[in-house]
Amino acid sequence: MADVEQNAAGNGSDAVNGTAGRFVSSAEGIALAYGSLLLMALLPIFFGALKSVGCSKSKVNSLSYDLQSVWKTVRRQNTSLQSIFSQEYINLLLSMYFFVLGVLALSHTMSPFMCRVFPANVPNKQYQLLFTQGSGESKEEIVNYEFDTKDLICLGISSVVGVWYVLKKHWIANNLFGLAFALNGVELLHLNNVSTGCILLGGLFVYDVFWVFGTNVMVTVAKSFEAPIKLVFPQDLLEKGLDARNFAMLGLGDIVIPGIFIALLLRFDVSLKKNTRTYFYTSFLAYIFGLGLTIFIMHTFKHAQPALLYLVPACVGFPVLLALFKGELTEMFR
Repeated sequence: MADVEQNAAGNGSDAVNGTAGRFVSSAEGIALAYGSLLLMALLPIFFGALKSVGCSKSKVNSLSYDLQSVWKTVRRQNTSLQSIFSQEYINLLLSMYFFVLGVLALSHTMSPFMCRVFPANVPNKQYQLLFTQGSGESKEEIVNYEFDTKDLICLGISSVVGVWYVLKKHWIANNLFGLAFALNGVELLHLNNVSTGCILLGGLFVYDVFWVFGTNVMVTVAKSFEAPIKLVFPQDLLEKGLDARNFAMLGLGDIVIPGIFIALLLRFDVSLKKNTRTYFYTSFLAYIFGLGLTIFIMHTFKHAQPALLYLVPACVGFPVLLALFKGELTEMFR
């Protein structure tokens, strides 16, 4: 998965752009950037896990598939595309792709909030989008989507953010899309059991370590491709304001992958019917510890780190040890 990465040694994004005159960020700016990344990572995990409890199986369909397509497209195709097409055309293709997915994901994220603030005196009209194939008895539904005025407002606001992202590639627009992807991913991507989650995290643990320490592919992708597959925050925000360019970054995979495991543990807590959230809070705190350790080591050694190297042992180890201590290990892996 993508790594937590500092744009350049010496804290200067100019080294990435190949220009002279590096800007050294202040200690306060670096602390603000890392703290903001940590907070932005925690929000989709916490709220996505809570929403996953009430998320029915029928809802885990189209958006879940789209999110999986995002990871596959970016992870498996980036190097081959880069060898055939120029980076400019690849970035244009990704921009259009993520514009569509980002608008849908952000609209879905805003929907619960819109339901609460939508004025009661404004009529909420119902609409239906229906596509069929054939005629008569052989007619078959291809698309049957029902929506209302609130959904249209969410879609309109999300489209404005999407246009802002496509035209400006501003880091705030990038983060809005990234947070929407992460929140929907944690909510909609469900693991069946803890054993499956351990196997998944263990495999991605090896994958992440190899591609970050064994090659430069992860770092190259994180820096080269302009797509909301990462959260970024400028380390020079205090000095340069919203036009800051020296970013610290965190890949969405390092949020979604541990996040769906943490959401699974929350559903396990619910299944125990003990009115406690012990495993959820344990794994959530373990994630904070693991990501904090990642940032500390990255900042100390000034080198990109595979976040799953620290997150997987923490998020899996602490809940398993707790289950062993409470005598619920068998129930957890059943």
